[in-house]
Amino acid sequence: MKVTRAALPFLPFCERLLPGRLAGLSLALLKATALEIAILAGHLLLYPSGITQERRAPVPALPADGAAQLPTEAKPPVLLLHGFIDNRSVFVLLRRSLAQHGRQQIESLNYSPLTCDIRAAAERLGRHIEELCERTGADRVDVVGHSLGGLIARYYVQRLGGDTRVRTLVTLGTPHSGTRVAPFADAHPIVRQMRPGSPVLEELASPAPDCRTHFVSFWSDLDHVMDPLETACIDHPDLTVQNVRVTGIGHLALPVHPAVANGIRQVLDTAHAGEPSAGHTGGLTVA
Repeated sequence: MKVTRAALPFLPFCERLLPGRLAGLSLALLKATALEIAILAGHLLLYPSGITQERRAPVPALPADGAAQLPTEAKPPVLLLHGFIDNRSVFVLLRRSLAQHGRQQIESLNYSPLTCDIRAAAERLGRHIEELCERTGADRVDVVGHSLGGLIARYYVQRLGGDTRVRTLVTLGTPHSGTRVAPFADAHPIVRQMRPGSPVLEELASPAPDCRTHFVSFWSDLDHVMDPLETACIDHPDLTVQNVRVTGIGHLALPVHPAVANGIRQVLDTAHAGEPSAGHTGGLTVA
């Protein structure tokens, strides 16, 4: 079933005044909006703590025989990539959740809010992943990207050969086919690249044969940054994809909600490249 929504972010609030099915969604919308406001307030407090890059552990010396340092059964490192005009502080709760469930190597990468090109950001991501693999001895990593971060990571995987390094890419509220929200923001070049039909998105829609990365996209039915909502789903014939619908929360809640964190942990522990494409499947209900 196709889900449609208004282009203006405030119009859904007015629609909830109407009788019938739309009025029945008012409680869920109010709860999600209240949660978004609370998350935004908390994130503003945490934001200064994430402005600088986190300190990296020094690269340990390789064994004399050059063997990999991680045992084959070890879980790969996880790299977290934030969204537009944000920083690594958005992942405080997700990072804690992953660490509590066995992920020993978790890192966040900041990119500048002045970044004007998804391609350039993807190249920088690639350099960091190479350094991370060298430092940890891992052959491949898992990446979790929120919003624009997911698009940067996808470009790296599909267009810059990153599928040899990224085992699983999890995206949270990422405009894979472009979003029409907030047209006044088009003054920023990277926002224009997130519009439907942009050259960057056309590149991502081009063939990607033999891509080894497993893609899992979490999308929310109350995400007012995604217009249309299904833009946060990945639809590509060459990619191994699972699209997971999240019910009851908005855009800002995706990287911090415990139910989503649990879903991310599950896909990182079970997803493997080469599985049949799952299409628009899966579901996660947030009470």
